[in-house]
Amino acid sequence: MRSKTWLYIFVLVFAAGGVGAQAQRQQEEDLSEFGPIVRAYLGYLKNEQEVVDARESRHEINRAYYIRNSNRIRALRQMAIRIARETRNDYLPELEAAANDELVNLFERPPRPASLRVGEIYSNTFRFLGTVRSGSLFYIFARLDPYEQAELIEKEKGKGPAEEVQPAAALPPASTSGEATSRPRRVGTP
Repeated sequence: MRSKTWLYIFVLVFAAGGVGAQAQRQQEEDLSEFGPIVRAYLGYLKNEQEVVDARESRHEINRAYYIRNSNRIRALRQMAIRIARETRNDYLPELEAAANDELVNLFERPPRPASLRVGEIYSNTFRFLGTVRSGSLFYIFARLDPYEQAELIEKEKGKGPAEEVQPAAALPPASTSGEATSRPRRVGTP
């Protein structure tokens, strides 16, 4: 009777290990649809989650902090995958995810969440991409690159863009309607 119990436990542990390995292989296979830049970003997010997990296991952070940051990482992952699939392009802007009470970390004068519009640019720095609910509601922004920021500042001053800087095409908003989101590559810019 005892040997059957041990055999049963062994089979369960072996099967669970096989399922875990199969799930890991499936996740790696799912990443094969993406190019090296998107895969690297998703790998970065995985590493960030491992760091948060390790800090929580050593009781360096409280449970609320752990949950908020795990949810943020999951929200960034969802948006990155959405952008990559919609654009079919191996490019991701620098993404920022902020909960309602964290918008002050991104903006000197944060916009009201109800006034945020997908595709709109705020503070000449961020383009609002949309929201992702992952535990909390996260507002996802793409940080504009320095060329886009300079172009916007020049336009506000009433001048055209500087001659030596090619204007950057705007990154259309990520949407759930299947609308593509992409930014063309800049040619001839250092």
